[in-house]
Amino acid sequence: MKERRSHRSAEQPHRPAILAMFARLRLYWSLIKSMQTTLLLITGMVGYLSVGHELAGHARELWSVAGSLFLAISGSTVLNMWYDRDIDARMVRTCWRPLPSGSISPTEAFFLGTLLTVVGVGWALLLDPLYGWIVFGGFFFDVVVYTLWLKRRSPWSIAWGGVSGAMPLLAGRTLALGHIDAIGLLLAAAIIFWIPTHILTFAMRYADDYARAGIPTIPGVYGFRFARAVIAISSVVAASAMIVAAWGLGVTVGGMSVILVLSAALLLLALTSVLRPSQKRNFLLFKFASVYMLISMIIIAF
Repeated sequence: MKERRSHRSAEQPHRPAILAMFARLRLYWSLIKSMQTTLLLITGMVGYLSVGHELAGHARELWSVAGSLFLAISGSTVLNMWYDRDIDARMVRTCWRPLPSGSISPTEAFFLGTLLTVVGVGWALLLDPLYGWIVFGGFFFDVVVYTLWLKRRSPWSIAWGGVSGAMPLLAGRTLALGHIDAIGLLLAAAIIFWIPTHILTFAMRYADDYARAGIPTIPGVYGFRFARAVIAISSVVAASAMIVAAWGLGVTVGGMSVILVLSAALLLLALTSVLRPSQKRNFLLFKFASVYMLISMIIIAF
């Protein structure tokens, strides 16, 4: 009995440290915006798989794509959160995040974001120089152009944010092919023009928060009617680029049918939001845009 008690007492001091470590990891997980990072990572994997490589012969390279993109995307996101911590503190939607709430210090977040970015981009460059430079381009457009330069100055900053969002897919396909091709550019365009549908519906839903934080948005600067027109035009271009890319890839009749139906639904929702605007339709369009992109990516991958 004495031996059992001494063994248990020896374990007790380690438990608080383990629990603290897991609590810290949960904070880091929220700091990288796990849902956003996962969606971007999926597009990168789709870009690689869209070439049609047999997984058995390319599993190691595919895992390298996943690892390098995950680290690079996560690092960029953490650096965005670090720089925008003052904005997040003024917004009801984001004031609970680890940096504005004080759960993580700015210095810790900066070094974490820098480390993840350097390792992710460095890994990508070692894997293939062209692939690495495209991954670096995603970081550059996201952190430097979008966050540091334009986000607080121009409502059109989302265009450059869209470019960064398209880089993982373009990088994955370029690595698999060895060069940039027209299909990769079309898929990248589909993402670039899909992002306004996703972001502007969100900006209209939280317009007061963005105004409180002093962030210029298209709905805030030009009005909701103009924002809905931008969403409708962007949806048309995004759906057209996705359909042409899927056709160029030789997607099966069944897959093309699903993409066409989803594209028609996206356009219908976008047009309805212009003709009969409401917050409910905006939010529905926001949700459906994510479903549209996810299902289209899955079809293109397989």
